[in-house]
Amino acid sequence: MKPKCKVLRIYQPADPKLLATGPTLTLRHIEQFGEVDAELVEVAATNKKKLIEAAKDTDIILLANAPITRWMLEASPKCLAIVGQYVGFDYVDVMAATENNIIVVNNPSSEWCLEEVSNHAITLLLACAKKLVLLNKLVKDGRWDDAKKAQKPMGSIYGQTLGIIGCGAIARMVARKAQCFGLKVIGYDPNIEKSLIEKDRITLVDLPALLKESDYISAHPSLNQTSYHLMDEQAFKRMKQSAYFINTARGNVVDEPALIKALQEKWIAGAGLDVFEKEPVDKNNPLLKLDNVITLPHDGSYSDNAFAQAPINAAREIGRILRGKWPKNVVNKSVKPRIKLVKEA
Repeated sequence: MKPKCKVLRIYQPADPKLLATGPTLTLRHIEQFGEVDAELVEVAATNKKKLIEAAKDTDIILLANAPITRWMLEASPKCLAIVGQYVGFDYVDVMAATENNIIVVNNPSSEWCLEEVSNHAITLLLACAKKLVLLNKLVKDGRWDDAKKAQKPMGSIYGQTLGIIGCGAIARMVARKAQCFGLKVIGYDPNIEKSLIEKDRITLVDLPALLKESDYISAHPSLNQTSYHLMDEQAFKRMKQSAYFINTARGNVVDEPALIKALQEKWIAGAGLDVFEKEPVDKNNPLLKLDNVITLPHDGSYSDNAFAQAPINAAREIGRILRGKWPKNVVNKSVKPRIKLVKEA
C-alpha cells in the first residue's frame, strides 16, 4: 500500500505557482514519481491562521517562494522534511529545521541543470569579452562606424585567466568548458576538498590573488553568511580594470551599489549578470542603463527539458522519505543521528 501524506506548499500571494516559466511540483508528480497517496494543500504565507491549522498534520513542506520560518516549523510537529525542487534553500531557517528534527532537502544543479547554468556562465563570459550586446545594438541602429570604434579596447579569451569563486559542481563544469577556449582557471573556495578539483585543473588561490590575477571572474558560491556581499567595493577595486565579472549564482553575493560604482567609475570593464539583489529587477536600476553590462532575468538554469526534470527529482525525494529512506540531497546533515531513516539500496 502506498504511504499517505499531506504536503503543504506555502506561497507568496503574488505568485502562488512560483515560476511561470517552468513546471512546479504538483500532486500528479508526487503521486506518480513519489509513489505515495498524497494530499497537496496550498496556503498563502500571509494567512497565519490557516497556516497554523494546515501545519498541524503536515508531513512534508514544499519550498516555494515564501520564507519557512521557525514558528512555522514549530507549528508542524509531524513534519519530516522541507523539500525544494530547485538548488537554492535561502528561504529556509535551516537551524530551526535542524533543531526541530526536520530534514532540509534541495535539488542540486547536478541533478537537473548543471549543463544549463555552466553553459549560461560561459555564454555571458564570451558575450562580455566580444561586446556582443553593445555591438549588436549599434549595428542594428545603423551605427556601423560607432560599432567599429566601440570594439576597442577588447581583450583576448585564449590565454587569459578565469577566476572561479565557489568550486561546486557547476563551477567545475564551467572550468572544464572554459579550458576548451584556452583559458587558465584559478579558483577560490575555502571549503572544497582538493581532490574534487584536481582533475578539473583548477589552481586554488586565496580571494585577493584571484581578484588580482583574473581577466574574467565567474561567481558560483551558495548564499550564506560568508558569501553575502563577498563582492564589495574592496573586492571590485582589486580587480583588473580590463576584467569582467559574471554572476549566475545569487544576487546577494554582490553588494550591488558597489558593483554599480565599479562599473560607472571604470574600476572594471563590465559585467554579465543573471541575478540581482532584488528580483524582479527595478526598471530604474542603474545596471540596466550601462552599455558595459549584460542583464538577464535569472534564467541560467532554464531549458524546457531541465525544468521538466526538476519537479520529478523533488517528488522522488518525497517518496524516499515517506518510505522510510534517506533522501539523496540532505542540506542539514547534522540532523541525521536523530532521525530513523535507512539508506536506500
